[in-house]
Amino acid sequence: MGSLLRRHGLAPRRAAGQNFVTDPNTVRRIVAASGVTADDAVLEIGPGLGSLTLGLAAIVRRVVAVEIDAGLVSALTEVLDGVEGVEVVHADALHTDLGRLVSDEPVKVVANLPYNTATPLVFHALAHPAVTELFVMVQREVADRWRSTVGDAAYGAVSVKLALLSEVRTELTIPRSVFHPVPNVDSVMVRLTRRADAPDRESYVRLAGLADAAFAQRRKTLRNTLRRVAEPPRLAVAADAAGIDLGARAETLTPADLRRLDAALHGS
Repeated sequence: MGSLLRRHGLAPRRAAGQNFVTDPNTVRRIVAASGVTADDAVLEIGPGLGSLTLGLAAIVRRVVAVEIDAGLVSALTEVLDGVEGVEVVHADALHTDLGRLVSDEPVKVVANLPYNTATPLVFHALAHPAVTELFVMVQREVADRWRSTVGDAAYGAVSVKLALLSEVRTELTIPRSVFHPVPNVDSVMVRLTRRADAPDRESYVRLAGLADAAFAQRRKTLRNTLRRVAEPPRLAVAADAAGIDLGARAETLTPADLRRLDAALHGS
């Protein structure tokens, strides 16, 4: 890997969250745990130097690898020379229509996500109906926030918004020693499976707004934090109908609570 980087005049950029998996056994472990099959199309965000890309290409029928770094795209072209079923796209995945990249066919995301943009990338991917599941590597503390539920210290707006869209599970721990450079954080593989009952886009935008408002000032009661989404009299009536205690704080709210409150506020 070091020689490949030198040939292309590259070095990992910590500011961009670039940590490359160098251990073939770890790649095989990730691919096996992902559950992908020969029938699958896979979207890989941030392929880096292509170690996971190669592992996926050996199993699935199609890999679309989206890389923002022009230097890494050049290195990937060398690594993937002659490998069938792989398309490298030089683009910023966070500002790309991911559905269009796969012609809106069902696709799974399998990726070692850049640490500094992992959460917005996951929300961006889930906004595309073509993405049915994600199996992604992130920092352990990020994963803890994603999968937290009521009563957990890390529970917050991100936890609620992800739970509305997907089931979130941590499935693998990845040791620091398999990366170049070695990161200062622990990494895990997280599976996010789209919920069959996920709200439609319009409803989700409202629900996300409720979650953001509720958790904006965690020490304040819902009566105060939710003033920004509804006038107090209307909020009180809706909360009563939804069985929500406005004297409580946001960390008591479940995704189901938010859905009931949204329904009561909008008469649905």
